[in-house]
Amino acid sequence: MFRPFTRALCLTLIILSAVACTQKHEEAKTNRTVISGIDASRKPGDDFFSYVNSIWWDTVKIPGTQSGVGSYSFLNYPQRLRLQAILDSVSSGTHPSGSLEQKVGDFYASGMDTVTINKRGYEPIKPIFARIDAINDVAGVMKFVAEEIKVADNSIIGFYVGPDDKHSAINIAQFVQAGIGLPEKDYYFRSDESTLATQKAYEKYVTTLFELTGADAATAAKNASTVYKIEKQLATSHRTNVELRDVKANYNKLAVATLDKRHPNIGWTTLLAELGAKTDSVNVQQPAYYDQLNKLLKSVSLADWKVYLKASSMNTFANELSKPFVDATFAYTQVLTGQAQKKPRKEEMTQSVDRYLGHALAQLYVKKYFTEDAKKRMNTLVDNLEKAFEARINRLDWMSDSTKAKAKEKLHAFSRKIGYPDKWKDYSKVEVKRDSYFENLLSSNSNEYAFDIAKVGQPVDRTEWLTTPPTVTAYNNPPLNEIVFPAGILQPPYFDVNADDALNYGGIGMVIGHEITHSFDDQGAQYDKAGNVTNWWTKTDYEKFKAKTQQVIDQYDKFTVLDTVHVKGALTVGENTADIAGVAIAYDAFKLTQQGQDTTKLDGFTPDQRFFISVARIWRVKTTDAFLRNYVKTNPHSPARWRVNGPLMNTTPFYNAFNLQPGDKMYKPESERIVVW
Repeated sequence: MFRPFTRALCLTLIILSAVACTQKHEEAKTNRTVISGIDASRKPGDDFFSYVNSIWWDTVKIPGTQSGVGSYSFLNYPQRLRLQAILDSVSSGTHPSGSLEQKVGDFYASGMDTVTINKRGYEPIKPIFARIDAINDVAGVMKFVAEEIKVADNSIIGFYVGPDDKHSAINIAQFVQAGIGLPEKDYYFRSDESTLATQKAYEKYVTTLFELTGADAATAAKNASTVYKIEKQLATSHRTNVELRDVKANYNKLAVATLDKRHPNIGWTTLLAELGAKTDSVNVQQPAYYDQLNKLLKSVSLADWKVYLKASSMNTFANELSKPFVDATFAYTQVLTGQAQKKPRKEEMTQSVDRYLGHALAQLYVKKYFTEDAKKRMNTLVDNLEKAFEARINRLDWMSDSTKAKAKEKLHAFSRKIGYPDKWKDYSKVEVKRDSYFENLLSSNSNEYAFDIAKVGQPVDRTEWLTTPPTVTAYNNPPLNEIVFPAGILQPPYFDVNADDALNYGGIGMVIGHEITHSFDDQGAQYDKAGNVTNWWTKTDYEKFKAKTQQVIDQYDKFTVLDTVHVKGALTVGENTADIAGVAIAYDAFKLTQQGQDTTKLDGFTPDQRFFISVARIWRVKTTDAFLRNYVKTNPHSPARWRVNGPLMNTTPFYNAFNLQPGDKMYKPESERIVVW
């Protein structure tokens, strides 16, 4: 789908545990959450993640259809089973034409009709191939590229519409680096064993795609080599994942007339007209990429560009075509993730409906699973976390009063979204037929594009959501200065209306604190209370802040993940800062509650101990090594173990709760414990 692609959006994927960590327990006629499964043979001060989770870790098996199990991103798996049950039900009934039930039910049914899909083979993309074959010049290449963007078939142009970082109340056309098929730039240039295996698997995948569309083995291999060479040339101009974190470097608002002179082969005026974007200026986030693309449009032969475009379109749609294409996609995915088996078709199609008709499916979901009581409890939690954060700002010994005042203004300007949108996305123009899966997804993509392109130059709609409500996630959106908690995350182990405050504050409270902190991490701190990139710091305070975040980078660089693989401190600094502060803010807020001020034990643990155990359980994850290697290279979050042990080794109340002493592996002298916020 046509979706925003911006690092300013700090999306934190947080997912429910596949293994239930709750049991029903009668206490004063009230259900509450019981803590069990703690490995008492381990010292909590040596490895708290293992102290809490090792018994689960040692016994749980990663399903063959998944690359991991547990919470975090893998908790969307059990969530999809809920959605799947809804879809199985609505797809088996008869509903009025154009109704939500008809559209989601028929879309799901069309994707489950593998007999028809397999019979069609690659027929759905033959019109795309014909249009590529008809291209006569560079202008024709760019016209084709623009047309395909409208159905989310993206290739050499990365385009979306989002708030102008310097004028965040108005949307602007945004252009980002694109054009490569491997996960990120460094995959084309590293020569370690796992990277070489990924390169080989990718070239084999592209070769297979050409064979499946009629090329002989020799021609298919030659075509794959051509595609890889073009991508590698494009990749030389890409910024690394760490470089992409530079908010100011990603803001390059340029006049279209200037770009026309700079990039005559791209032809910006014509490109924007083809896209339907009426504007005289755009933000080119990574200009070096478009400089390189402009050169390659002439230096690479037209014949090679046609080969590249066919490969790009096949890659976009392969998983939506017949079984041989799906198998080819999975073979490549296996190398990246270590996933042993393909996901069941029902699971794949549940994801597809969520991707293409997400807000329609969400309306059915929230009717069944979301309660207003959850929303009320969440609002109370957010209120208390904001109070705790303000108190922490007041106590900072490194920040001046003038900057503290600005920080508190920004904190109080937050908007929050909980559960689901006040205004649902409109799918009335999406045509869904029970026997036309491919055409259904194209119609959805076209509808999404029309929705987005209409926003160029228009005021930002502050009611819009950037995720679907059933998704187990939370995010901070700096240009809108907002924090968002969809219905999907408001369930155990993150949130439970029956749980004691210790578990809820250590669970969803930590997530709330994490998301609030994103507005004050290395990127978010560059946005003011209105969501504009502008300096609200004194020079001295900002230098001190940068020194604090450098401490976070240096500390996390030392954490080992696999063998010689370490956490990338510079890539993960924003998330790590939010984790460290998120725990601290949630703990302070917990101490405002009645239980937080008590010492009565439950299940043998004090309230403080229950709080920290909850922190460890929401990051309970076990993955394949292949998934983890790719994750460390590409993801701005630290692996789960270090989302527990990293923040807690910097949290003094944790030391007090579990009596950490010098010699414990997690122990750090108080002077070395990092406190940013």
